[in-house]
Amino acid sequence: MATETSVNYDRTKELKQFDDTKTGVKGLVDAGILNIPKIFKTIEVPIIDLSNIGESIRRKEIINEVKIASGEWGFFQVINHGIPLSVLDEMIEGIRSFNEQHLELKKEMYSRDSAKKVKFNSNFDLYTSKTADWRDTLQLTFLDSEPDPSQMPPVCR
Repeated sequence: MATETSVNYDRTKELKQFDDTKTGVKGLVDAGILNIPKIFKTIEVPIIDLSNIGESIRRKEIINEVKIASGEWGFFQVINHGIPLSVLDEMIEGIRSFNEQHLELKKEMYSRDSAKKVKFNSNFDLYTSKTADWRDTLQLTFLDSEPDPSQMPPVCR
């Protein structure tokens, strides 16, 4: 059996095929995928510890860590932030419920339209990034207004 080499690998084609499913990473898992596609690459995420953020020296260190992680990686994980575990658990359950709902309901929310306040997709930068990440995103953007629950998926309200 012939193996695919980087010479004949068409990343754009694979990205388009993945995006056209409108099912995200969970859709691949549900379809029984056995190997993670080449477009996805696992990386180690920088961790920012907010312990002792009230101390002047530690605060400056944290700010520097955020600058470095943002500049070099574009994202980071925050620990010791003080958000109650119950709130985090409820958020995780909402996302789990969203991802476990019927595929057609998720497809209705799938969009790359940056103007939408609520949208679901995989990899916001799918067509511009050198690698695709093994993730789906439900994005709720209400920075400039009060959240409108009617715009949110019912399982996340």
